[in-house]
Amino acid sequence: MIITIGRQIGSGGREIGKMLSEVMHYAYYDKELLEITANQSGINRLLFEKMDERAHKGLPAGLFGTRFPFWSDPMLSYSGLSNEALFQLKSDVIRSLADRQSCIFIGRCADYILRDRNDCLNVFISANEEDRIRRIVDNSKEKPVSTEKARELMAKVDRQRASYYNYYTNKTWGLASSYHICINSSILGVDRAVSLIKEAVRF
Repeated sequence: MIITIGRQIGSGGREIGKMLSEVMHYAYYDKELLEITANQSGINRLLFEKMDERAHKGLPAGLFGTRFPFWSDPMLSYSGLSNEALFQLKSDVIRSLADRQSCIFIGRCADYILRDRNDCLNVFISANEEDRIRRIVDNSKEKPVSTEKARELMAKVDRQRASYYNYYTNKTWGLASSYHICINSSILGVDRAVSLIKEAVRF
């Protein structure tokens, strides 16, 4: 069984995914996907981090001319790789991992990439604005952010995730019809959200 979790920043989606992984003994993949894809492709992880859940129409200007190792060419220029090629590499890794074991994927259009499977439960996690801002502030202890900065970050990241998802899937990020289950963690709380998803997997 595969669980994919789309989420608004600050909604607790990552926390819910980790808890599900622990109670259901499923493998958990979030940013770990970047490391795995980088290792398998031979491409520097920095590229995947720069492009992570961002639907750039062009290549990041700061990386033009930079060269990274690649499995078939140890000195392939990044300018020779398209956004779609990087997305395809991540997609191949997601499919490969899903074939091996029950697992949970956070974001990265995993619901769309695995759309042909009948063992996949697609979930979207949202939350009320004040709860999201509070969670962003609470989770930024290494580099503290103010409430106003958290609000700006919330708008920016949501916009990036929506653009990325809509671009690659031709669906609408956060729209109920794009998923099997949509949960507001402000209403249910993290523990009840985990229980609801766990119960849904049984059916």
